[in-house]
Amino acid sequence: MFNLKTLQRNKTVKYGVPMLLLVVGGSFGLREFAQIRYDAQKIRKRLDPSLAAKVNEQKQSVILEEEYEKLKEINLDEWKNIRGPRPWEDSKEYQEQQHRNLSKTD
Repeated sequence: MFNLKTLQRNKTVKYGVPMLLLVVGGSFGLREFAQIRYDAQKIRKRLDPSLAAKVNEQKQSVILEEEYEKLKEINLDEWKNIRGPRPWEDSKEYQEQQHRNLSKTD
């Protein structure tokens, strides 16, 4: 039969079997870690029971409809695009400049 030295010299046993075990074992390991990740996401997405009592999903759709009705009443043709300050600009100075420019155009 085979002795231990013959098996140690065989390249398939020396390199192939560990590689196959790594790939198959890695697949099972990744599945378990991914499952933990998805379970944690489900737990985070659940609402606290005290908050769930305050939130009424049917009322939320009514609120959206009310907001849509408000938007329908607003005249969107007469709006001005005002650029906000850049991170390197002083916001107070920029706002004052914008107010001055708006008062000149009005």
